[in-house]
Amino acid sequence: MAVAAGLALLVAFPPYGVWPLAPVGVALLAAAAHGRRVRAGAGLGFLAGVALFAPLLEWTNLHTGALPWVLLSLSQAAFVAGLGAVTAVVSPLVRRWRWAWPAVTGVLWVGQEALRCRVPFGGFPWGRLAFSQGDSPALRWAALGGAPLVTFVVAAAGGLLVAALWRPWRGPRGVAGRWVAVVATAGAVAVVALGALVPVGVAGSGRAVTVAVVQGNVPRLGLDFNAQRQAVLNNHVQATLDLAARVDAGQQARPDLVVWPENASDIDPLRSEAAGRRITAAADAVRAPILVGAVLVGPGEGQSRNAGILWRPGSGPDLGQMYTKRHPVPFAEYVPLRDVARAVSKEVDRVRSDMVPGQRPGVVDAGPAVLGDVICFEVAYDGLVRDTVTGGAQLLVVQTNNATFDVAEARQQLAMVRLRAVEHGRASLMASTVGVSGFVGADGRVSDATGFNTRAVVVRQVSLGDGRTVATRVGVWPEVALAAAAVAVLVAAVALRRRRPVVTG
Repeated sequence: MAVAAGLALLVAFPPYGVWPLAPVGVALLAAAAHGRRVRAGAGLGFLAGVALFAPLLEWTNLHTGALPWVLLSLSQAAFVAGLGAVTAVVSPLVRRWRWAWPAVTGVLWVGQEALRCRVPFGGFPWGRLAFSQGDSPALRWAALGGAPLVTFVVAAAGGLLVAALWRPWRGPRGVAGRWVAVVATAGAVAVVALGALVPVGVAGSGRAVTVAVVQGNVPRLGLDFNAQRQAVLNNHVQATLDLAARVDAGQQARPDLVVWPENASDIDPLRSEAAGRRITAAADAVRAPILVGAVLVGPGEGQSRNAGILWRPGSGPDLGQMYTKRHPVPFAEYVPLRDVARAVSKEVDRVRSDMVPGQRPGVVDAGPAVLGDVICFEVAYDGLVRDTVTGGAQLLVVQTNNATFDVAEARQQLAMVRLRAVEHGRASLMASTVGVSGFVGADGRVSDATGFNTRAVVVRQVSLGDGRTVATRVGVWPEVALAAAAVAVLVAAVALRRRRPVVTG
């Protein structure tokens, strides 16, 4: 049952996208761990976690060898093991108050994810229940409480299922017991479906802008994309020059803004005159500012920065409108505890320079629109995206490089963009070196999605948003309240267990 729980959760996520299986997976894990001893609950949770995360994160194994994939999968499974242990601890509580099962399950999942999103080294939010609901009505709950509320709704639906189906409600299963099961199952469906009634979007500025996303592609997928950096830059320059030619020929509307992806220029264009000239030529030709994803050298020896730089036609880089990635990826963009990590694997030395985090939210005033820029994995972190909106962003932009991964990772990331669009009521876009790139409306719908490992340029008119959703206004507080409820449930369950013996089975 625990393994089935993990597999059901896996299939809920892209690239499979069978979102109704998310509450089913939650229910299976809750049933498997219910009434067990704590150690058994932890073991069952660990099995479910491995069944979920090992295949979900398989893309980390494509070009780096098995060790990072195994370590990351096991570390994430450990959090699900903790969830299984806590589920076992709270068994007497939900046995006494059976209708508490949905709420208890919901807050425990939120608490687990809150912890996993923060530790260690800033956490790894991949695989949150909320990110499996791209095509589900539950996605709209994000407009009220962000990803934590969506996770709560999905997990509570799973709790309703297990409450409905866990043994007869009284005596041998009879008509009354069957009706309770039917009603509780209908409630599980309803709590998800009611999301369709949640209004999405915000008041706009009344303006629309035309945005071009340039996906230049790379010569070869894999970790050596950095060795191909001149070719990658040339690809993005040439794709932009071709776009400018179509605009001049009247075949394409002129964009107000062009977005290049992360790593579009791994040659520091602020230090390399040749790289700077090529980007300037592209901006001048298309006569629109370009948000350039670039790797910058420094500020210190052995350091670098992952940045989005606004490159204006006629004047070049606008350093006052530059965003530096605030959350570099540990063991990929920098190596914490390098000496210790080297003892585990010398592969860490492939990360030759440590990326220095930026200090300011990614609010970039491009002129036609104020952008909320986040880079790659940052889209998974609630606060990093929220900070751009509260800072005035009218359009959310995710610059990413998926050349070291595969299409499954890209689609999982696009699902996160969909949630952020609904959460903050902003039109959004994802610009990738190799795909998947595309636009997302404030209702979470994807438009003009590109293929993977191909060159593409997509142009679309998008409406700007200026208002704030409920989720934007309340910020982190729904997560705080739900996580605090999880702690309170655990404390109450421990107190109850001390008063009565544990009954297994």
